[in-house]
Amino acid sequence: MAIQSLNPATGKVEKTFEPHTAAEIEKLLQQGEKTFQQWRKTNFTHRAELMRFCVGELSGNTEKYAQIITLEMGKPIQEARAEVKKCAAACEYYAAHAEAFLADEQIKTGATRSYIAYDPLGIILAVMPWNFPFWQVFRFAAPAIMAGNVGILKHASNVPQCALAIEEIFLKAGFPKGVFQTVLVESDGVDPLIKDDRVKAVTLTGSEGAGAHVASVAGKEIKKTVLELGGSDAFVVLKDADLETAAETAVKSRMINTGQSCIAAKRFIVEKPVAEEFIQKMKTKMAALKTGDPASEDIQYGPLARKDLAETLADQVKRSVAAGAEIVLEGGQKDKETAYFQPMILHKVKPGMPAFDEELFGPVAAVIVASDEEEALLLANNSRFGLGGSIWTQDHAKGQKLARQMESGAVFINALVASHPEMPFGGIKKSGYGRELSYIGIREFVNQKTIWLA
Repeated sequence: MAIQSLNPATGKVEKTFEPHTAAEIEKLLQQGEKTFQQWRKTNFTHRAELMRFCVGELSGNTEKYAQIITLEMGKPIQEARAEVKKCAAACEYYAAHAEAFLADEQIKTGATRSYIAYDPLGIILAVMPWNFPFWQVFRFAAPAIMAGNVGILKHASNVPQCALAIEEIFLKAGFPKGVFQTVLVESDGVDPLIKDDRVKAVTLTGSEGAGAHVASVAGKEIKKTVLELGGSDAFVVLKDADLETAAETAVKSRMINTGQSCIAAKRFIVEKPVAEEFIQKMKTKMAALKTGDPASEDIQYGPLARKDLAETLADQVKRSVAAGAEIVLEGGQKDKETAYFQPMILHKVKPGMPAFDEELFGPVAAVIVASDEEEALLLANNSRFGLGGSIWTQDHAKGQKLARQMESGAVFINALVASHPEMPFGGIKKSGYGRELSYIGIREFVNQKTIWLA
């Protein structure tokens, strides 16, 4: 079955690609293993030089790559450009810091000398999603390759042009053939790759179900995994918050990538004394957003990446309303033939409703009113997810105290939750395990080897 590159704004199939055959996949694996045996011996100076050529390719052709992103998954063009630039920043970060992050770490013991050495593992398989089709890949690839590993990418089937473009970027930068390769297969082609002895570890960003499956297969093969899965981030607004800034950021957080972000705020937990004012501010700002052709410069949100995603979101809203939620801002899937979904705000959301318990992967905000900050924290933690969260208060000491009690991989106080190369990124509970980015991320796929000299 052909892999299609389908424009979600028009429904038009832009290109089709034949999946790799078993023989072609075998060649990719052979090439990856052969290249690894040489690449692992290269020094950091050489690796950094090539990685900086990646920076130049991304920075010099931002528009080209942004247009591919927008074409395949409907991201507004301005956000697509920002995504490409962020990839360049990650490449530069690891080019600059990988050697220090992976330097031998001296440990004081009774030995003449004892230290931890960080050795690459080999082929790392990356199973990546469509929502940030460049960023998700580069935040894995830049540290893994700088560590001396090689990568094979199994990208989401609806973004094959992005997948092939990323492979081409590494080749244009001068990396040896086999350092980074794209394999075009459907989801059922992942298991054989995981089971292959030449693949040493797996990283996945995706749904809870996909993560559970990949972890199960990799576990049977005794292979390391890093999983970044779903999120239902809590956006906690306390009564002493700057409501104007909080509401403005709330809309931005809910609507980034048309709401299709794991770390987008989804549950807006607001202290009762300021709830009505906050909701009104948020409603006004969200209703003013403009949509249209995602290639247009003046829109704030585009279509969802696929029509079935809009249908799933509409069903979650319907079930939440049937359970007692109230619609504050009307929106939804007005045209059943496209993937466009207008923003919505649901009020009086409670545990047990899809809008509270499930991840809403699209522009629907769920507002939950809390009687005080203690209840707000309980509601925030009442989730099977734990990826990110934010707390809005002008009392910085209180914000930091509550942040330590929030069950998530990241908490931002008076700021939009975002990933940064300098800080580790990942979740707890059903949001996954392991970390990307920072010095922690580059150490996920290395052998942390003890060396002891008597």
